[in-house]
Amino acid sequence: MTLQTEKYHKKELELKALLEITQAINENKPAHVLLDIFKFTCLVHLNIKSILLYIQGPDGYERKLSHGLKGTVPEFIPHQSVAYDKDAGTLHLEVDQRYAFTELENYLPVFHKDNMLAVLFLRKKDPLLELDLDFTQALSNILVVALENKRFAKKQLEQERLNREVEIASNVQRMLFPAQLPKAAPLHAKVTYVPHSTVGGDYYDLVRKSKDEVFFCIADVSGKGMPAALLMSNFQAALRTLLRSSSDLKMIVEQLNYTLFENTKGERFITFFLGYYNYKDRKLTYVNAGHNPPVLCWGNENRSELLGAGTTILGAFEELPFMELGTREHLKGFTIHLYTDGLTESMDPSEEEYGDHRFMQFVKKRLHLNPDEFHALFFEELKVFSQGAPQRDDVTLLSIQFS
Repeated sequence: MTLQTEKYHKKELELKALLEITQAINENKPAHVLLDIFKFTCLVHLNIKSILLYIQGPDGYERKLSHGLKGTVPEFIPHQSVAYDKDAGTLHLEVDQRYAFTELENYLPVFHKDNMLAVLFLRKKDPLLELDLDFTQALSNILVVALENKRFAKKQLEQERLNREVEIASNVQRMLFPAQLPKAAPLHAKVTYVPHSTVGGDYYDLVRKSKDEVFFCIADVSGKGMPAALLMSNFQAALRTLLRSSSDLKMIVEQLNYTLFENTKGERFITFFLGYYNYKDRKLTYVNAGHNPPVLCWGNENRSELLGAGTTILGAFEELPFMELGTREHLKGFTIHLYTDGLTESMDPSEEEYGDHRFMQFVKKRLHLNPDEFHALFFEELKVFSQGAPQRDDVTLLSIQFS
């Protein structure tokens, strides 16, 4: 074969290799198929005997191709163990002594701007023939960019799917909250709910079981995001079912704890406050399950107190270790402020918390306000305190005035 014929033959093989890989990319073949075609074209059409390809992942370089090697090479190389000096054109690897790259004669880095996306290691088939490193690198670039685009497209699809799921969860969650709260005597309620993200882990409810009976609650699930929101949705459904059949707070709370423990095996918990007021008896009964104590206010008497009696958090134990029903009798003309810890744990730019003490001082000075006025003034104060510092948790405040 003449030199010219050999040159044309080589170009023909390179074109075949280029055609096969680009055709597979255009047909949107899966990543493993693209890698197989790349390996096949290198071994059949190019002067390559052994091939090893590492492609960058989140934490380092993952081995994607390995063929024709006698020694052992690592499946993964951390980012900190790989360094490439562009000026000198040298690659530095820090790997365990049991691994060896000496049988591979050449390496080709694949860059996007200053980011090294991959490293290809090669050994020639025929030592007497030259290896066209420029073409091999160009082919590698095409493969790696195609794989990177596929990964990015997959990530986008996953993000779009997640966004749709979050939107559905958010809509479902909004449906779980009361559509309307009473605004006139004898019951005036106001809620301000600011989720940390699209879906939150706080829950509040107000249920008028009859003309004389009112249930109200607030809860906060451990964790954030979709798992917390879904758990809270199940909790709300269980609570609503129990309230339809009973007014026994002790039984309701014990059943909620059992259901929650069965679902999560103690890995998640919920802080919860459940109150029940009967207009006919003028009696308040409540259970506080590890939640921030709501504030009971008597505007006419100019006094307030915290409602702390109850039990521990729900979901941590299969059976609640203790239970105390709180009661207040002969009540009329009073207000209760229920809130989650995201409110008192709001921070200013110096990371100082708003705190329970500030909130209690605010309440004590405004015992006579109706819920709408109370919320308007309080959230203005919280805004001034926070000075634009980012919100770190769901914030819920539910105020109910019984008159």
